Amino acid sequence: MAWNEPGGGNNKDPWGGRGDQGPPDLDEVVRKMQDKLGGLFGGRRRRTDGGGSGGSGFAGFGLILGIAAVVWLFSGIYIIDAGKQGVVLRFGAFSEATMPGPHWRIPYPVDQVKIVDVEQRRFVEIGYRSGNSGQASVSVPREALMLTKDENIVNIQLAVQYQVSDPREYLFNTRDPDAVLKQAAESAIREVIGTSEMDFVLKQGRAEVVGRTREIMQKTLDSYNAGLLISDVNLQDAQPPEEVQASFSDAIKAREDKERFKNEAEAYANDIIPKARGGAARQMQEAEGYKESLIAKAEGEASRFSQLLKEYRKAPEVTRKRLYLETMESVLGKTGKVIVDSDNANNLMYLPLDKIMQQSGGGRRLSSGGRSGKGVQSAAPAKGQPARPVRKIRETR
Repeated sequence: MAWNEPGGGNNKDPWGGRGDQGPPDLDEVVRKMQDKLGGLFGGRRRRTDGGGSGGSGFAGFGLILGIAAVVWLFSGIYIIDAGKQGVVLRFGAFSEATMPGPHWRIPYPVDQVKIVDVEQRRFVEIGYRSGNSGQASVSVPREALMLTKDENIVNIQLAVQYQVSDPREYLFNTRDPDAVLKQAAESAIREVIGTSEMDFVLKQGRAEVVGRTREIMQKTLDSYNAGLLISDVNLQDAQPPEEVQASFSDAIKAREDKERFKNEAEAYANDIIPKARGGAARQMQEAEGYKESLIAKAEGEASRFSQLLKEYRKAPEVTRKRLYLETMESVLGKTGKVIVDSDNANNLMYLPLDKIMQQSGGGRRLSSGGRSGKGVQSAAPAKGQPARPVRKIRETR
């Protein structure tokens, strides 16, 4: 017999309930919940027997509340690491800045702490984007192409390093400090490039371009109170556009050759000019010495002539003969002499002209026929006449 049929299952359902039990009373359920809550918070609990108060419930609530308060207070402890600073916000407004170390704040939702790394080196790139490890950087033409003062276009790649100098200004004075710095960097480099010529930017003016760019950037950030400090600015690359790179390289090479030739010419001039000046000075000194020697010689001869004139006036004949003999001695002492023996007037005179010429040209002494071992030499006889002996000639000095 089924449990739900009359008389079956002893009037009980499968769960042991009474078969005639209806749905639970909603008022009864609410009343029971009120009794439980009242016992938890120390109120009177309804009992069928009219029971007493629930003092133990109040003690339990107080304990839980105390533990929660302690945990809440301890949640306000925080630690700032080295190289960082904390900014405490109270109800969203700045309260104080905290340095590295342990600190306490009023826990949430009263105080909040924002930690800023003031020693971290941050980077911003203008004109290019660095690739991942092993990948080349990618150019950004919209940022890289800039117009110079002489209306040429250059491709600039700039890297800027910066760090936070004032956490409060960094968090509150600008909405996006990093974006502000990037815009300031691009504006500064365009200003510097726009007031410089192309050759200056690409060659000797790179250091000045970097210095002026950094100065303009820092002034701009300080005017915004952005709380940022520029650490370093690097001009990674400065080249003409790719379309004219080959032609520009040729122009640069020609300019370099010009400078090289100019330097070589200057080096040659620096070498030859001192030599020429030294030679000129030496010749001047030699000329001065020759001049002085001639003057001294002329003065000496004039003095000697004056002395001879005095002697000549005293004894003209003797002085004249003595001068003649001295002159002949001086002249004949330096030349070869030929002595002719004229005892036999019938002999043909023969002069050794070849030897005389050799002596006068080579400075060698003539050798006479007798001294050279040769005796009387014969000359060719005239046609139709017999040969005649040549006079013996002696050569002496």
